[in-house]
Amino acid sequence: MFKLQIAETQKNLELLSNNDRLIKIIDLVVSEIFNALSTGLPLLVFGNGGSASDALHITGELVGKFKQTRRALNVICLNSNVTVITAWANDFEFDTVFSRQVEAHSKPKGICWGISTSGNSISVTKALKRAKELGMLTILLTGQDGGKAKYFSDYKINVPSLDTARIQELHLPIYHYICEQVELKVTSEPIRDY
Repeated sequence: MFKLQIAETQKNLELLSNNDRLIKIIDLVVSEIFNALSTGLPLLVFGNGGSASDALHITGELVGKFKQTRRALNVICLNSNVTVITAWANDFEFDTVFSRQVEAHSKPKGICWGISTSGNSISVTKALKRAKELGMLTILLTGQDGGKAKYFSDYKINVPSLDTARIQELHLPIYHYICEQVELKVTSEPIRDY
């Protein structure tokens, strides 16, 4: 059984590595994130469940470091603030826990990066929609077709799978690549005061 799972993952990774259209989108996302962060604009990252863990992982790599010691980057994980999430969900609704925080942290031309394996998470979709209304660039990291959230994303990174676990396995090398490439660009730029 384990060998079958590994074989499926290998097949999906091969599909991913042969998808030139998706690779171009990922490289454009790297450039957009670098451009925003290099001018002090925020990168807001968020998701639910396993995608929330991915958002935390991305934020840790970019605020701290991926491979190189360098300046901190303005990256905020919206699913990490338990007080805001529980207060807002309790007093209002869970569906807007991320969009409320987007309102608090947004800057025009900043970046809002939602993660949803199905693309149908209501809270992620509403946050991407609100970010677009506020003039932010939006990125969706998702599965096969991108669900409803695709309609509110400037860049849709949709991996070739419908299976949640396989989608999550494909997301990791993508966001590791993005973090690594952003970090390489940051460490090669001149130091600026903001």
